[in-house]
Amino acid sequence: MSDLMTLLEVGGPVAALGGGAAYARAKHPAAYWSTVGLPVSTVRLLSTYGSVMEACGLTVAPSRLRVLAAKAMARREVRPVPPRRGLLRLNTTGLRIRLRLAPGQEPADFVASAERLRHAWGVHAVYVTPVKPGVIELRLVGYDVLRRVRMPRKVPGGFLKVPVALREDTTPFVRDYRTIPHQLTLGATLSGKSMYLRHLIAGLAPQPVALVGIDCKRGVELAPFAPRLSALATDPEQAAELLPVLVKEMEDRYDLIKARQGIAPGTPDEEITSDIWGLPEHERPVPVVLFVDEVAELFLVATKKDEERRDEMVTQLIRLAQLGRAAGMYLEVCGQRFGAELGKGATMLRAQLTGRVCHRVNDEASAKMALGDIAPEAVVAACSIAPERPGLAVAGDTSGGWSRIRTPYLSLTDAAESCRTSAGLVPDLPALEPFRPDVPERPVEHTAPVVLPRPVTD
Repeated sequence: MSDLMTLLEVGGPVAALGGGAAYARAKHPAAYWSTVGLPVSTVRLLSTYGSVMEACGLTVAPSRLRVLAAKAMARREVRPVPPRRGLLRLNTTGLRIRLRLAPGQEPADFVASAERLRHAWGVHAVYVTPVKPGVIELRLVGYDVLRRVRMPRKVPGGFLKVPVALREDTTPFVRDYRTIPHQLTLGATLSGKSMYLRHLIAGLAPQPVALVGIDCKRGVELAPFAPRLSALATDPEQAAELLPVLVKEMEDRYDLIKARQGIAPGTPDEEITSDIWGLPEHERPVPVVLFVDEVAELFLVATKKDEERRDEMVTQLIRLAQLGRAAGMYLEVCGQRFGAELGKGATMLRAQLTGRVCHRVNDEASAKMALGDIAPEAVVAACSIAPERPGLAVAGDTSGGWSRIRTPYLSLTDAAESCRTSAGLVPDLPALEPFRPDVPERPVEHTAPVVLPRPVTD
């Protein structure tokens, strides 16, 4: 009986702790990492650093002076030297450590061994980032941060910068329109594309910019944000009327730049290298961000008349993509499908869209159209996105870099309320006034009194 009681007293708490740790690891990975995973991984890294580096081939032969000193003092063989490590920096998602590369090493050596380091130290992933010549940073991620997205508390923001998602290496993905002026965003139904667009609009709403929308789904995607929109087209016919106005606005801004800088009036727009940011603040036009949802609807034609209208709209979109950056006009092109078979001008338009975000798509051709000219492995990563993970996407740009990102959940009510509260920031653009969407007034909610009135009697 005493042995049974001892077993229960000792084994009960141990079983409870083990079960609690397993439950936390499955349901609350952040809490498990902070309490269990972080201490274990820290001890494992510090105790096995030298042996792991040697096993991964990340060590170099010691210098002759070190060999002679070691043999004279210790009279033993000197082992290969690993890179000198800095202090560990711990956080709630993983840990970071800086390494000074030994002579003859390069960051690519550590990138090739990242998977080996991940298994050796028992973490979810290892990422290598060059800091400066001869110094790299290893970022060890303790768990899958894209499973339940939590944006960092301190996110670099600013004018025309919107943090919209979280990268798999725990850094925020910031949409910077000054750096990447135009972007192509693809995604099938229920892939999270609308959530990504929702974050962009909600992030730009409090900023002094003009938001213009073309939503060929009869406005169901962008209509909830009507209080903050300067213009909205809900079908191809309205889009055909709106796009020439935007092109004319762009040309007027070029005339303003030329007049301010003393450029000859007959100089072609393509030869002007300056932009509106060189103008004085009181003369600078407000930036314009154009959201095009379901871009394929602008390419579809049924009659000869529709084909002519399609060609005009595509030409105007290409002009905005080619020349809009200097005029402070930016494109955000979204759709479920995008390929060369859409018609003339589709490939040329894509070539002007520097940023690429590809959610889950229904065919490999769309992923290749978005990411094929960046990196083949990015296409494979986009085609492997599971339907059970909406919001997961592959983001890249024409520089060749890419990463997996996931957008956190943002309800349509919260996004629409953000646009409603910032409706007073809609800039005064007379050319876009005819396209300003009608905003229905909110009904006044009458609440019942807490205390029922009593009639006054004599």
